[in-house]
Parts: sequence; C-alpha cells; structure tokens
Amino acid sequence: MSQTGKGFRSERRGFLIGVASAALGTVALPASAQSLRGKPRSKIGVIGAGHIGGTIGGIWVGVGHPVMFSSRHPEELKPLVEKLGSLAQAGTVDQALAFSNVVLLAVPYGALPELGSQHDWKGKIVLDATNAVAPRDGAIVEEVKANGIGVTTAKYLPGARVVRVFNFTSAGSFARESNRKGPLMAVPMAGNDAGALIIAGRLVRDAGFQPVVVGGLSSADRFAPGGKLFHMEGTEAEFRRAMAQNSAP
Repeated sequence: MSQTGKGFRSERRGFLIGVASAALGTVALPASAQSLRGKPRSKIGVIGAGHIGGTIGGIWVGVGHPVMFSSRHPEELKPLVEKLGSLAQAGTVDQALAFSNVVLLAVPYGALPELGSQHDWKGKIVLDATNAVAPRDGAIVEEVKANGIGVTTAKYLPGARVVRVFNFTSAGSFARESNRKGPLMAVPMAGNDAGALIIAGRLVRDAGFQPVVVGGLSSADRFAPGGKLFHMEGTEAEFRRAMAQNSAP
C-alpha cells in the first residue's frame, strides 16, 4: 500500500473515532452568522476532515462561511455536516476544489504528491495546515528537512497560492482558544503571495485568532514541528517577542 493510501486511511480512522463530536463539543459556535454581517463570505473547501480540518472548518461554518468538507469517502462525513447545519456540505476532493475560493489542506503530508498530481491547483489559495511526520509520511519527510516545508508544499501543488497556517498547534488548542477573552491567540502564517496572505489573515480572524506573518514560505519551518515557534501559544505581542528571540530557524 502506498504512503498516500495509509495516510488517507489514518485520516478516516481519526474521523471515525469521533472527531466530529470532539470538535463540535469544544468550539463555541455562534447561534447565527451575525459575526460576518456586512463582511465577505468565502466558499471554503476542507480537504481532510480530521481533527484540524473538522475543528477549523466547523468554526468557519459557525460564523457564516459555506464550507465543503471532503475526503475520498465523503459519506463518512455525514455526521459532521449534519451537526454543523446548512452551510456545511460533504463531497469529494474534486467537488471541494470546484466549490471553493479557498482550500484548507489538512491531510497527512505524505498524501501531497498524489493530491498534487491528480487535481488542478492553479490559482487556488491553499491554507496548508499539514505537517510532515516520520514515520507516517515516508521519504517526503527527508525532502522537507532538506528544502523546507513551505517550499516543498508549493512544489507538489503547482500553481497554488500557498499559505502555511493552522499547523503550529493542536486542534484541541484551536477549539479551546478560539475567540477567547482578552487578547486573541496569535496564529503564525507564511507565504509568498501578498493577496493570499491578506485573505488567509481575514479567515484567521474570522476563526477567532490574531494572524501574524512570519515571512515567506522559506520561513515556514520556524513554526513547523522542530521549529522554535512550534506550539508557541500566546498573544501577538508574546509571539512577536518569541520571533525576535528566536530569529534563526
């Protein structure tokens, strides 16, 4: 079996364990979409509806964004979309790409080569929440170590406007800290496309966090596993201090 196949089976197992109830049970979803009143709504595709995809996608639905959750087996996503309501749909990866203006990518990293070769990513804004983890993801982990995770993602998704975001901490932390009282939790981002960074930043705010641009895609390793900013949960001021103190990757 390919690494990609293993990755997708792992993602489905994570979902079937109960990710839908876990995400929805801990995220305070608004009773209506009033928080986006007068603001633009984005049609968002979530590829990989496991812990991160289910949690962040669920928050977006709660504030009024239409979201299509996708996997190779969209019928397994029925409990999730039924709990989230009419703004949530389930579909295949191709359907999610056709539906969306923005994609949240939350699959095992080893799936990227196959996803990149089988689908059209040209011009699509991709919020890349993946992390390369050994031994789950196989040989691509060594490529990430050699070239950097942001650059590697861009290589495998040709034409995509990639922003690294929502990968630096756990789904549980995102669920717990969304729209918390006091200063919002900072969420780091990295990307080379200024327009994509603006849209990503808006969606980070819509999810109840404060976006912080760390730099271009080459800087994304700073808040990926092994980076000094990985799991750096704090306010924007605290995160920026940590960035200054740990200026090297």
